[in-house]
This record gives sequence, C-alpha cells and structure tokens, in this order.
Amino acid sequence: MKTVTHWIGGKPFEDLAGASGIWGAVTDPATGAVTAQVAMAGAGEVDAAVAAAKEAYAGWRTSSLARRIAILFRYRELLDARRDDLAALITAEQGKVHADALAEVARGLEIVELACGLGMALKGDTSTEVSSHIDVASIRQPLGVIVGISPFNFPAMISMWMFPMAIACGNTFIHKPSSKAPSASILLAELAAEAGVPDGVLNIVHGDEVAVNALLDHPDVAAVSFVGSTPVARHVYTRASAAGKRVQALGGAKNHMLVLPDADLDAAADAAVTAAYGSAGQRCMAVSVVVAVGSAGDALVSRIAERATKVKIGPGNDPTSEMGPLVTKAHRDDVARYVAGAADQGADVVLDGRDFTVEGLENGHWMGITLLDKVSTGSDAYRNEIFGPVLCVVRAETYEEAMRIINGSPYGNAGSIFTRDGGAARRFQLEVETGMVGVNVPMPVPVGYHTFGGWKDSAFGDHRMYGSDAVHFYTRGKVITSRWPDPTETTTGPDLGFPTSR
Repeated sequence: MKTVTHWIGGKPFEDLAGASGIWGAVTDPATGAVTAQVAMAGAGEVDAAVAAAKEAYAGWRTSSLARRIAILFRYRELLDARRDDLAALITAEQGKVHADALAEVARGLEIVELACGLGMALKGDTSTEVSSHIDVASIRQPLGVIVGISPFNFPAMISMWMFPMAIACGNTFIHKPSSKAPSASILLAELAAEAGVPDGVLNIVHGDEVAVNALLDHPDVAAVSFVGSTPVARHVYTRASAAGKRVQALGGAKNHMLVLPDADLDAAADAAVTAAYGSAGQRCMAVSVVVAVGSAGDALVSRIAERATKVKIGPGNDPTSEMGPLVTKAHRDDVARYVAGAADQGADVVLDGRDFTVEGLENGHWMGITLLDKVSTGSDAYRNEIFGPVLCVVRAETYEEAMRIINGSPYGNAGSIFTRDGGAARRFQLEVETGMVGVNVPMPVPVGYHTFGGWKDSAFGDHRMYGSDAVHFYTRGKVITSRWPDPTETTTGPDLGFPTSR
C-alpha cells in the first residue's frame, strides 16, 4: 500500500522518534477502496516543521528578489510539464474528473505566474525633501513562518493560492493539506525542491485537528491562511488571533443565482447545471441556490431538469465522465440525508440522486444529480452548506423579495444575476451582500491579479486570497524617515517641540 508522509526540511520526514505513529486512510472515491495510508502529525512533527521553516527563514528573507523569482519561474515550468501527473493524483484521491482536475491545476498555475511578477507589487515608495534634508520611504518586509491549511476539494489549486505568494514575499511556509487527498501536496513540494526552493522554505505536514491546533498555537508561527468550512474557519480565526497571529480564514458558502423573467432561460439553465453539478458540487463557488423570480420559475426548472439528466456520471479517470463521486462515504451519506430532509420539509424533489450507482463500482461514493424545487428558506437544505450535487430552487415574486432572501443568508461568498436588463444588473451588483458578484456569470472566480473572498460568515479576517491582498497579508509595512544634513550645515541645538514638516 502507498504511504504518504510529511515533507520537512526538503525531504520526506522519517524521524521515527519524533513521529506520532498515527496513520489515516486514503480512499479512491470511485471504488471505495483504501489506496494509501497518510501519516498524521502530532506535536513532534509540527515542532520539526516549524523549526525547519524558522531556520530556513533566516537565509530566505535576505535572499534577493531576483533569486526568488528565478526559482519560481523554474517552478512554473516544472508544474506545467507535470500537470497531467498532478491531475491524476487529484482524480485518484478527490474523485473529480480528469478535465476538471486539469482545470484546477491551470488555475493554481495562474497564481504561480502572479508570484513570478511580484517585483512590481513589492517595490516601496519614497518621498524626498518632505522637510529640510529629510526623506521618507515605505517598504514591505516578510512576516516569518506562515501556515496554510487547505481543504480536500482543490488539493493543488488552493495550495498554490497560498505558498507561491508567501515564499515570493520572503516567508517560509508550512502547508497542512487535507488528509483525504494528500498526495498532490507532496508532488508540489518535490517539484519546488527540484526548482531550487531551499530546504525548509516549503514544508508539508499532514494531520487532523491535533496538527491544526498545534500549528495555530505555535509561538514561532507568524500568520495562518485557511480555506474550509465556516465552523472551522471561525475556530482557526479565533484561536490563531488569540495567539497573536495574522489570520485570513475563508469559510463556507451558499451561493445564490438570481434569475429574472427577462433572462435567457436556456443560458441560465446551462449555467445552473454547470455551476451546481461540476466537481459534484464540492466547491465553495458552486451555485447551490437558484432564486427564480415570477414567471421564470417553471420554465427554468424544466430546462435545468432536462439538462441535468444528460450529465454522464462515472469515475474520474473515464474520459467520458462529466461528474465524479463524492470524496468519502460519510460525506455522501450526509448529502443524502439533506435530500431526505428537504422532502420531509416540503420541497418538491424533481430529481433524486440518492439511489444512483455505477455498475461494477457499487462501493464508490456515488450521489446522482439532485434538483429540489420550491425549497423553503427555513429548511435545512437551504440553510446549510450541503457541498454535493444538490441544487435548491427558491421562488420569489419580485426582485425585491429575491434580494431579501439572498441578503438574508448568513453566507456572503458569491452571488450572480441572470438578466438582459443592464439597470437591474447594475442595481444587483451594488446591493448584493457578497464579496464576489457575477453578471450572467454563475461562478465569478476572479483572475489572479484581483482578490478572492467573501463577506459575512464566508470569510474571517481583513485580507482575501491572492491578488494585492496576498502581498499585504504576507508582508508588513515599515516607514523609514531619514535625515542626512548637508556637510556645510551647523547644528542648532536641541528642539523639544513636536517635529513638523517644515
């Protein structure tokens, strides 16, 4: 059986004296079979990773920006050459189809490329002669040891959203990936070492809440970046902030797609199916609620149902598959319970995926496409993040009623509107209480040079992912005021007054 261990100090961690001796199981979602065991970190492994990162920081923080960027350029080329290998690991452990896994790698590469051009973002500002012979300069410096904690649904992309920007800024990094899909992170670390990233600059520690809490509490960790569910994001933010660390913690979502009666309903139905069922609904940007206004409702639901029944579900390594299984059996069972509960709470079950299976792979974590209509906003299926191939349709009579529904959600990750009315679209983008907005775009994931993140219970902390926010999160500002008097000047003696700029 394959063994996945930690990556500490530029190599696999094999210190038996410092190991917890605890292992977790990694399964193939398409078959349900255990395919690997992953080492689960305790205090010993966490201490070793932090020590390696702290030691490496002393040299890495003072290395030239030119050297860091050159390494990242080599890293980008290695990742590009191995994108199929990365995608195969994602499919084997997360379950998404290969094309979707390749797209994940491509979006991660986008942030590596952003990090390769970080020179412009890291340059400071200088003002000369703000007073007689006095200059003021603003610079940004790295923080130290950074921790990144990422979820199972994007084992490569979210990792690449974090550490390339962090190390480009001069920090060192400890990544704690999901133990459900750990192998992609190890390949990312191996390729970083091949590109020339020094030992200890990038470390990988696997584990559960024991490892997470040890990292959050460790006095030598300066900042924590997190993506996951809202309850865990809140815990990470609260605990790490209490320990004096800078924190960005992105939580869950219940993304709404508002469809007005004037919308192109065929385009809206295509978008709803794509955004709700891609990656089996296991993404924080998935559309999980369609709010249909007035006469759009019946026609839209029938179009969505027609398209959804044609989606080919199967193992991710089958090139004909369009949607794969869920990540674990336990998660699949949780999703099924939400569907059962929705029916009990008054929803119309238009499509029910609970009995779906794939011939010959009956032990896989299969959940078919599910469509729930006339869902109550008080029901469990509406209020909670299901994170599966379940789309809820909520009815509203007017735009104003629809906005009350959308803005009444505790989540504020993303929202989109489908309409031909430019005035309605403009009003929506100003009024909707979400951090990301789509206009006739169902999943408004920003490009790398903008920032990614939501509002309300979808994000904790003042900084979002990548873009300019990443530079501000992974560095801290310093302002330097200097005076170099002309050699011909004579001193005037002490002046106890408050300094002025004259």
